[in-house]
Amino acid sequence: MKTSLKFLAALLITSTFSFAQDFNRKIDSIIKDNYQKNPNVGISVGFIQNDKEYFTAYGNLSKDSQIKIDKNSLFEIASITKILTSNLIAQAVLDKKIKTDDYIDSVLPKGYVLQEKLKNKIKISDLASHQSGLPDIDFGKLIELNPQQPVSTVTEKTLIDLVNNCSELKDYGKYRYSTIGYTLLGQILENVYGKSYNEIIRNKIIKPLKMTNTLTKDFNVKNRTVGHNPEGGVQEFFNWNVTAPAGLVKSNAADMVTYLKALLNQETEISKAAIITEKIFYKAENRELGLGVNIMTDDKNTIYQKSGDSMGQSSIICYNRVKNWGIIILLDQRNSKMRQNLLNEIYDTVLTDTQSNKANL
Repeated sequence: MKTSLKFLAALLITSTFSFAQDFNRKIDSIIKDNYQKNPNVGISVGFIQNDKEYFTAYGNLSKDSQIKIDKNSLFEIASITKILTSNLIAQAVLDKKIKTDDYIDSVLPKGYVLQEKLKNKIKISDLASHQSGLPDIDFGKLIELNPQQPVSTVTEKTLIDLVNNCSELKDYGKYRYSTIGYTLLGQILENVYGKSYNEIIRNKIIKPLKMTNTLTKDFNVKNRTVGHNPEGGVQEFFNWNVTAPAGLVKSNAADMVTYLKALLNQETEISKAAIITEKIFYKAENRELGLGVNIMTDDKNTIYQKSGDSMGQSSIICYNRVKNWGIIILLDQRNSKMRQNLLNEIYDTVLTDTQSNKANL
């Protein structure tokens, strides 16, 4: 009987290893095929399932560099920063600093004075689920002024003026993607903790997880990729400023997989906070949102996803808590269609197989 059990255990280990190898090859094949069709777009992908990590990458750091992109190459994660900010908001809830249904009136910095119709109206969860109704920064005008660093002229005064001059929330309770919402969330964090957003994200996410290649103010490193606009022109990384909580963190596939690992491990503070963000705070016919994440549900799966686009890079993160997997895709060009197609192809042709095959082991 003991011999049979040992044989069965060995068979299961061999089967699992063979399946993992096949799984890795499938993802690599998809990434390689897409790179061959788009040789000017560098790609870095990280995947985790049941604590096992896998990485693949194609392309060079720049057109002038012979250094290959790998799991440690630095990218702009752009609006994926928002899931880090929403996790910090949820950690503040766990720390009993705030509640998700608190009105923002009492937790915004002193310079903000809401007009009468807006008082005791907007909740923290409204900001984090893009339904506050507040006016947003006009990116079109900012890009015209400075196409390389459009947010460089945005200051706290810019934000205070936008909020204080708002007399009516025309679309309160309806989804409208908002940069100002997450910028205000960053300022709320600063107010309740008495520290800068940079200090907070470092103390609560970057340092505890040892995400040594996740950078904020200083990102002048040798392994940095070069961003490109949709036409292929070189695009600078955004410099750090007041809008940082909405999209200015830089990272790589290795560190984002580390984050996903912590997020999927229910014993960590990151995971406990993430579970708060995964609750449905906005629901419409074709959209469900948590705090900072899109929620997609079918008969078998609930998927949490967030995409990001800077002026020169595109990214997407996705995970399934029940199936215990997560994926990060980073591109060195602003190409939202390509990054979404990559995720769709990997999900449809690999992850569904992963779930069915794993069930048969």
